Amino acid sequence: MKNIMYLSLTFLALFACCNFQEKLSDASGTFEADEVIVAAEIPGKIIDLPIQEGDILKKDSVVGRIDPVPLQLEKAQVEASIGALQKKTMNVEPQVQLLKDQADVLKIQLANAYYELRRTENLVKADAATTKQLDDINMQIYILKQQIAVNDQQIKVQKTVTGTQNRTILSEYKPLSQSVARINNQLKRSIIVNPVQGTVLTKYAMAGEVTSTGKALYRIADLSVITLRAYITGTQLAQVKINQQVTVLVDSTADSYRKYNGVISMISDKAEFTPKTIQTKEERANLVYAIKVRVKNDGFLKIGMYGELKFNKGS
Repeated sequence: MKNIMYLSLTFLALFACCNFQEKLSDASGTFEADEVIVAAEIPGKIIDLPIQEGDILKKDSVVGRIDPVPLQLEKAQVEASIGALQKKTMNVEPQVQLLKDQADVLKIQLANAYYELRRTENLVKADAATTKQLDDINMQIYILKQQIAVNDQQIKVQKTVTGTQNRTILSEYKPLSQSVARINNQLKRSIIVNPVQGTVLTKYAMAGEVTSTGKALYRIADLSVITLRAYITGTQLAQVKINQQVTVLVDSTADSYRKYNGVISMISDKAEFTPKTIQTKEERANLVYAIKVRVKNDGFLKIGMYGELKFNKGS
């Protein structure tokens, strides 16, 4: 009887020892994912945000809207200001045409004055007119020439002044157009677009709330591939390399593990102090190196879950 009990105890001890050896790992850590916090890009009232925690969202899908009415009213006001600019400008052509008509009349008068000058010169030669009459006609020609010159100068001045005024008014067009472009951009941002494919982890806002620029709306992460951040000692560095295949172990029951294939995606080039919650294969060391292992998630792996890994022999 004693021999039977002894054999039983020995068998249990060996089984426990083997099971313990099976659980030994080369490193351990916790699972994490690349999380994205989606925030409001404009202030305003949230009209619609129907997402729920746990929803799987596609990249670039529309998930909500922020009230666009204030922006639409602002845009209408700016566009009205642009439309009023043309009405503020002056058309110089009517004034220029009037001055040109006056110049044409002066030129006709000048032509008549030259005709009278030639006729009077002939009369003076025939002693039928006085030199005073000739002088009067010459003075009339001089005055008409001066009037024509002044008229031409007025046309140039009128064009310059009106052109300057119009350019000053139309200079407002570019900044107003930029304001319209800015408002259009904000209107586009009033539509909440999901930036990455993943699962909604936390929802921070609800429809009907008033949000502000940069305020978090929800948190999302792609959980189809999850990352185990583990820590190894300096003596283990020689055993690992980027893209190395490893085995990831996650508690399944009290006595067994769920196994996954993983790939090392990052090895830290700087040592850091061991996190308090992490135990390495050897006794806790003062300094360790962080590594990241990417694991395809079958739905059981969660952020914050504890995991261990073994280095595959020959990999």
